[in-house]
Amino acid sequence: MACEDAPVSSHDTFRIGTRLPGTLGRTGVITTPHGEIATPAFVPVGTKATVKTVLPESVAALGAQAVLANAYHLYLQPGPEIIDAAGGLGAFMNWRGPTYTDSGGFQVMSLGAGFKKVISMDVTGEQDDHKIAEGRERLSHVDDDGVTFKSHLDGSFHRFTPEVSMQIQHQLGADIIFAFDELTTLMNTRNYQENSLERTRLWAIRCLAEHNRLSVERSHRPQQALWGVLQGAQYEDLRRKAARDLTELSRIDRENGGKGFGGYGIGGALEKDNLGTIVGWVNTELPENAPKHLLGISEPDDIFTAIENGADTFDCVSPTRVARNGAVYTRDGRVNITNARYRKDFGPIDPEITNYTSQYTRAYLHHLFKAKEGLAATLATLHNVSFVIDMVDGARRAIENGDYEAYRDDFLGRYYAGRAAR
Repeated sequence: MACEDAPVSSHDTFRIGTRLPGTLGRTGVITTPHGEIATPAFVPVGTKATVKTVLPESVAALGAQAVLANAYHLYLQPGPEIIDAAGGLGAFMNWRGPTYTDSGGFQVMSLGAGFKKVISMDVTGEQDDHKIAEGRERLSHVDDDGVTFKSHLDGSFHRFTPEVSMQIQHQLGADIIFAFDELTTLMNTRNYQENSLERTRLWAIRCLAEHNRLSVERSHRPQQALWGVLQGAQYEDLRRKAARDLTELSRIDRENGGKGFGGYGIGGALEKDNLGTIVGWVNTELPENAPKHLLGISEPDDIFTAIENGADTFDCVSPTRVARNGAVYTRDGRVNITNARYRKDFGPIDPEITNYTSQYTRAYLHHLFKAKEGLAATLATLHNVSFVIDMVDGARRAIENGDYEAYRDDFLGRYYAGRAAR
């Protein structure tokens, strides 16, 4: 059922600002029912409606403009009906800004292949569509209609289809939601990638239809923007095809009175050396006036590369995950604060960075980690999230001021000169 009062184009929620000469990069503003996002922007991950170990108010104080939560995890616990009853994700977690939810596609891959939380970023080794991580059980099975999976919490079985993913994400109430897709890995064969891409295209059609239906049914709630997700692994023709296919689906949907895609997510495993090339392929095919989100990156060089190739927002769990293990970012590279050298170091993590954690010494953080105190993860997480947000905010200002290249070269030159964790 089409949304009768939908706008002609969902792209009126994004306006382009300053363009980065000679590249696809730009600044912009995404408008949502819960506020604006100035882009490029880093979006911290709050998987279970929380950025682990820190208060939502603290994340906002660091300058985060939005947070991204995980539909799969929130479906299992506490359940989307609970969050819906609370007034949506933002109200549930006391976050007053824009929110994103992913579709559950990453967990489908992870549960199926058993590779925990990280997708391989290289193509070393033989491709094998049936390979799973050593010692792991395959917990999900994909078919053309959807995915059956076994809960990692209690072993119960569940079924996700494009319609179910849309229903869950509408109940979660995020401002920006993503179409249900099949996330492949670089280990999958070319033949599997082709079949999977078509499956994801057909799922996107179903996502649009259900999104339009739910948007009418739930018109009492703030309207949500559905973003399509592009797959295709490392293959140029498949990536470009995905971009053209989703663009056409969105056009047809809007012509038929639907909402279309409000933006696009670039997903899948990306070879690090080809990340910029792949992002560039799809962004030369996608509508220029649509915002693009690159799913799951946070390394400084990757973010700068993505910005230059037209990505507008980014998310990744890495800054918070490594923080909980004692790794903190500095302008001169990543530091392992648990190393013995910091036991009597009474300076801040980075004397050039001012944030909440700056008032504490390296020696104190070292002590907290060694003593296994919960405050250790809190302080390290606050610092790392602040570091990445500030880095991306600096890139946005540099584009606007016309000195982006100097900013990038200085930042990356210093950071990777001290690349080895210390």
